[in-house]
Formats: sequence, structure tokens, C-alpha cells
Amino acid sequence: MDTPIIERLIEELKVMPQDLQYRVLEFARTLVGSQIHGVPGRQLLNFAGTIPPNDIQLVDARSN
Repeated sequence: MDTPIIERLIEELKVMPQDLQYRVLEFARTLVGSQIHGVPGRQLLNFAGTIPPNDIQLVDARSN
């Protein structure tokens, strides 16, 4: 895994049909314009422990 990501991506693109290459290009363009929105974890510490344990168990049971 020492190969840089861009080189690996280029190798994958070389074997793709042109229509799929175009889709990858369009996807990359949308990523460039997107920004991750969120808040620092420090700001979420105020909410620590506010979810009742029973609710956490329900969420955990549904994710399995």
C-alpha cells in the first residue's frame, strides 16, 4: 500500500470504459466543491450521558 492514491486511481481509470471514467470525473468534481460540516467534538461533550442507557441498547439492537 505504498503506492500513492492518485497513482492507484489512475491505474483503475485506465481499464475503465470512457463513460465510467467520466462518471468518476464528475464525482471528483462534486467532492472538490463539498465541505464537511460539523462541530468539534469538544462542543458535543455537553451532551455526554444524556441518552438513557435503555435507548442506547435499543439503537444497538437495531444496528445488528
